[in-house]
Amino acid sequence: MSAAQFNLLNSITLILFGLWGYVETESFTAFIPVAFGIVLVLCQRGVKKENKIVAHIAVLLTLILLLALVGMRLPKSLESGGMGLFRVAVMIATSLLSMVGFVRSFIAARKARQ
Repeated sequence: MSAAQFNLLNSITLILFGLWGYVETESFTAFIPVAFGIVLVLCQRGVKKENKIVAHIAVLLTLILLLALVGMRLPKSLESGGMGLFRVAVMIATSLLSMVGFVRSFIAARKARQ
């Protein structure tokens, strides 16, 4: 899969799982991954066209969200368990896959320039 495909998968997951979290908990903080997902969808065209600036913005947003999910949300979800833990685990997994996809594409682009 390409970085653009991983980004799109991550974006859709963040939006859908964030909305699911809001429906289940009625907590407005569930909209945080939705907002990140929407911004990442807006970056999709630039990522697909391998625009460096847009790709780096998408990587930065993905990294911030990944750190927030692992550092802040995961410990709370581990305590409560249930579907909240499942949602957080899936969002972490897709964000991590997206990060790996971005790093691999950056390495490939650098090799292609040399």
